[in-house]
Amino acid sequence: MIPKRILVAPRLRKPPATGWSWLDRRFLREHGDYLPREAVLLYLFLVAVADRHGLSFYSDHTLCSRLQLSQQALERARQELLERDLIAHQLPLVQVLSLPTATVSRRSEPGQGLMRLGELFGQVLPAVAPQPKREAP
Repeated sequence: MIPKRILVAPRLRKPPATGWSWLDRRFLREHGDYLPREAVLLYLFLVAVADRHGLSFYSDHTLCSRLQLSQQALERARQELLERDLIAHQLPLVQVLSLPTATVSRRSEPGQGLMRLGELFGQVLPAVAPQPKREAP
């Protein structure tokens, strides 16, 4: 049996305040739409097989077989999850982390990324100047 140890103690998963599963619904809202299909599949599998600390130790060979992914697709999916700070990985262990604190950020290119609603209105409203009211004849 592989000895397990917590990889990132301050980030132990806790069940969400609402709901009943270990899958925090914020994952779908904040990450699901921005991750490739393979990364979502890998994350959901890891959540399903992890113990109460979010730990699992499936080999790459087993993950590729179970998820029907190539080794390259598995590596890309894992890298996406690592870059988004959703998992920690140190052979042979993977730890599903608590979700990072939600933040609103905007890319430097105009029209890309998230915006605050007030900023959006600020850009739209000047372009839609109110027309002077006409009196009815």
